[in-house]
Amino acid sequence: MKIAFTIALRNLLRHRGKSLIVGVILFLGALIMTLGNAVVSGMNRGLEENIVERFTGHIVVISAEQENPNILFIPMGKDVALIRDFSKVKTVLDKEGYIQQYLPAARGFSLVLAEDGDIDLAMLLGVDFPKYNAMFHNNVQILEGMPLREGERGMLVSAGRRERYFNDQNIWLKPMGFPLDEKHFTEEAKKYRDKMIVKEGIVLMGASNDSTAFDVYVPIRGVHRYASLDDVWKFFNIVDIDTFREAFQWVTNADAEVKLNKETTALLSNNENLDYLFKEDTLVDASQVKNKIASSLKNLKEEKSIPLKKTDTGAYNVVFVKLKTGEDIPTRIASLNAALTHAGAPARAVTWKDAIGQIGDLAGIIRGALMGFVFLIFFVAVIIIMNTLSMAALERTAELGMMRAVGAPKSFVTQMFFFETLVLAFLFGGLGIILGIAGVPILNALHITTEHTILQLLFGGKTFAPYLSLGDIFIGVLELCMVTLIASLYPILLARRITPLDAVSRDT
Repeated sequence: MKIAFTIALRNLLRHRGKSLIVGVILFLGALIMTLGNAVVSGMNRGLEENIVERFTGHIVVISAEQENPNILFIPMGKDVALIRDFSKVKTVLDKEGYIQQYLPAARGFSLVLAEDGDIDLAMLLGVDFPKYNAMFHNNVQILEGMPLREGERGMLVSAGRRERYFNDQNIWLKPMGFPLDEKHFTEEAKKYRDKMIVKEGIVLMGASNDSTAFDVYVPIRGVHRYASLDDVWKFFNIVDIDTFREAFQWVTNADAEVKLNKETTALLSNNENLDYLFKEDTLVDASQVKNKIASSLKNLKEEKSIPLKKTDTGAYNVVFVKLKTGEDIPTRIASLNAALTHAGAPARAVTWKDAIGQIGDLAGIIRGALMGFVFLIFFVAVIIIMNTLSMAALERTAELGMMRAVGAPKSFVTQMFFFETLVLAFLFGGLGIILGIAGVPILNALHITTEHTILQLLFGGKTFAPYLSLGDIFIGVLELCMVTLIASLYPILLARRITPLDAVSRDT
């Protein structure tokens, strides 16, 4: 073996050109694979930090009646099923020792009514805001106004949704009791400042499962943005949990009594008389409807949204769960589902990736594309190195045939070629890995940031932050060894087939 190693070194020096070509390919392959692993690892780390730690938790508990686990970005109009008998779910969550903390919440769509504009939509997240923001590392940053205090009624509207409301309805929302802050105006708001309609509250029209609705006037307490992945989460407006329950009529027993005016009562009482429904005195024009809506909204504001007495204070449709450090998510989901089933709790646990639906799918596609790129580099390096080594073996037919003629066995030829490739991999591939490791902190120091949604998912956040752990470095070394082994197999096979007769034939 020592002789084979010595001759391998001699051959590398003797054939410097081909050795350099193979070495450069190994260097570039190892460098790109190391940096590619760092990008993939940084993306996974960033997504866990910016999604798991700042918005969803590791596990999301939903109702057993909920068919689609995607409960955060469900299609418009689809309800998230209510978790019935939440007390049983709470008992299970309190007992499981692997759970670090959890937070029950409510998620839903509501219509936004305005006498000065058209009907719009709001995606709502009903929470106990102080507990929510503490659990998710103050991801909600207040730009204007004040955060919701414990027990306070109101809404925190996202800056992104406020911009959308203005573009759609010319309505600019500002926190109640605070002066209009023009430094946060968008370009459109500055352009149409004179025509701007300023509001300090909005009216939410929720909907219950039995197709009834209840309008709730909600004061704007603050305008916020999300510290991480704001372009993804900006659709969510935060309201206090009691306002959410009131809007969606999550009541313990009977729904709120709806008092009908005499015109509507008359219409309903004559529902079999179609001619009556189209009498001239029952038809109203658009201006009359608008005036009635304005009058109703004014009454709602004056009433300050008196809460329902029968609102169910234990009603939620989602629970965000964080695990203790080092816990395996799939294992703990299985454990939690088993515990929920044993306790008779009508709920099930899903991963955070399932809960965010297409956002998680998109992140998975991006991660898969990156891993595919790394694999492509791996594959190309194998092909090029294999081809170069094969040509080198054929060009050395006379040398190898002479070695076989003087008694060198096939195993000796195998060892010699393997050592040649191994030395190149160690020197050039090792240098590529070292430079790749050194390049990671340099890339982090550049502090490359983006506001583009797709790039944020690629980066795992707003900042490009590749990361290498000891495990990633080990994977890089393993990939280099696999390239070396696979690339040397065919050239070694060619070299073993060379006989003394081949050498004689080549010389003649």
